Amino acid sequence: MKIGIADTTFARVDMAKFAIETIKKNSDAKIARYTVPGFKDLAVACKKLVEEDKCDIVVAFGMAGKMPIDRQCAHEASLGLQQAQLMANTHILEVFVHMDEAKTEKEIYSIAKNRAERHALNALALLKGKTELTKYAGMGRRQGKNDDGPIKIK
Repeated sequence: MKIGIADTTFARVDMAKFAIETIKKNSDAKIARYTVPGFKDLAVACKKLVEEDKCDIVVAFGMAGKMPIDRQCAHEASLGLQQAQLMANTHILEVFVHMDEAKTEKEIYSIAKNRAERHALNALALLKGKTELTKYAGMGRRQGKNDDGPIKIK
C-alpha cells in the first residue's frame, strides 16, 4: 500500500507533515511526497504520483488566500484534481484550506491540522475498501472543524 502526498510551497501551514504523521501512526503504508509551487500545479503532481510512483491513493493539500481571485484559482485547481482523478481512476482527496475560513492565524492552523489528519484517516479507510466509510454515511462528519452530526427528526 502506497499513499501519495502532494502539497505546495504557497501554503502557510505544512499540512502534509500532519498527514504523514497520522499515516505513520495508523499504518505501515509507504509514502511518496511531491511538493509543487501552487495548488494549480497539484493535478499533474497527483497524476504523476499515481502513474510514476504507483500510489494507490493521493491526498492533495493546498491553501487559498483571502481574495476573490484566490477562491477562483482554488476552484480551477479543484477542477484539475477532479480531472486527474478520472484520468488516473484513483482517489485524490482534495484538502484545501481557505484563509477566509477563520479570523486568526491560530484558527487557520487548527483547521489545517485537523483537516490534514482527518483526510489522512479517510485515505487509509478508502484503501481498506469501498464500504469502509459507509458506517459514517449521513453522520455530518467534517474535516477541519467539529462534526455537525446527523439531522434527526422525530
